[in-house]
Amino acid sequence: MILCCGEALIDMIPSLSGEGHNSFVPHSGGAVFNTAIALGRLGAKTGFVTGLSRDLFGVQLSQSLVDSKVDCSLVVKSDLPTTLAFVQLQDGHATYTFYDENTAGRSLTPDQLPELPDTVSALYFGGISLISEPCADFYAALALREAGLRLIMIDPNIRAAFIKDEARYRARLDQMIAVADIVKVSDEDLDWIVPGSQSMTEKATGICSKGVHAVIITKGGDGATALFADGRQIDVAAQPVEIVDTVGAGDTFNAGVLANLADNGLLKKSELSRIGAPEMHSALSFGAKVAAVTVARAGANPPWSHEL
Repeated sequence: MILCCGEALIDMIPSLSGEGHNSFVPHSGGAVFNTAIALGRLGAKTGFVTGLSRDLFGVQLSQSLVDSKVDCSLVVKSDLPTTLAFVQLQDGHATYTFYDENTAGRSLTPDQLPELPDTVSALYFGGISLISEPCADFYAALALREAGLRLIMIDPNIRAAFIKDEARYRARLDQMIAVADIVKVSDEDLDWIVPGSQSMTEKATGICSKGVHAVIITKGGDGATALFADGRQIDVAAQPVEIVDTVGAGDTFNAGVLANLADNGLLKKSELSRIGAPEMHSALSFGAKVAAVTVARAGANPPWSHEL
C-alpha cells in the first residue's frame, strides 16, 4: 500500500449562479488528497492519513475518498471544522485563500500517530500540511519514525504566502528531506528551498547530498527532470494538450510516478537502489501522461486507469 499523508480540504471554486451572480461551489481537494484520489483511480492500493471533520464537508471528503477506492482506516476523525480554500482562477492558474484555524486537519498532534500495517511499503508527504502547526509536526514525526522501514517521497509544494515562521518551516522541511528517498519539487519550489544563483542541477545535487536517492523537478510545459545522487540526469517532455486549468496537475503527476514505480515492484525501501535511469524515465513519462489528462479538464479531476 502507498500511504498518502497530508491535507484534505474543500476548494471553494468560483462559479456564476443561474442569475449571473458570483458564487462558490465546494469541491473536494487538497494536494495530498488529490494524489490519493489519483492513485486510487489508477488502481494502486492506496491509503490516507489525515484529520477529517465529521461536519458536512468532512462527510463529502470521506465519500470522495471511498468513491476512488482509497482506504480511510487510518484517518483521524474529530468534530472540528474542515479547512476551506477559496480559489481564484486567472488564465487557468489558481491562487488560494485558506481558512484553516482550529480545523480537523490542522489540529493533529504527534501523540496521535497511527500504527501502520505491514502492508504499507511507501509513504508520500506534501502540501500545506507540512507548513501548518501542529499537524506539520505530526507528519514530520511520522516520516522520521517510518523512514528506516519504508520508502519516503516528499513534495513540499511550497506556498510561501502561507508560511508564518519561515525558520521553523525550513528546519522541519530539512529534517524531512534528510530522511526522504525521493523529493519532487517544481522549479519554483527548488529556487525557494535553495535560494541563490546556482543552477537547477547544482541545487538538486545539493539536495541529493543529504541522502536523497533522486530529485524530480517539474517545469510546467517544459516537462520534468530527475537528478540522481550519482549525477545522472533524466529528462521527459510534457505531453502537448489544450489546458483548461492547472488545478491538481502536480498532484496527479506525483500519483503517476508513484503508481508506475509500484506497478514495477520498485516502491519499497529494499528496492530503492533498483530505481535507475530507465525506471525513472518510465515513471516520469507516466506521470506526464496522467497529468496531461487532468489539465485538459476543469478542476482536480484525475483520470481512471481505463481513461488512459
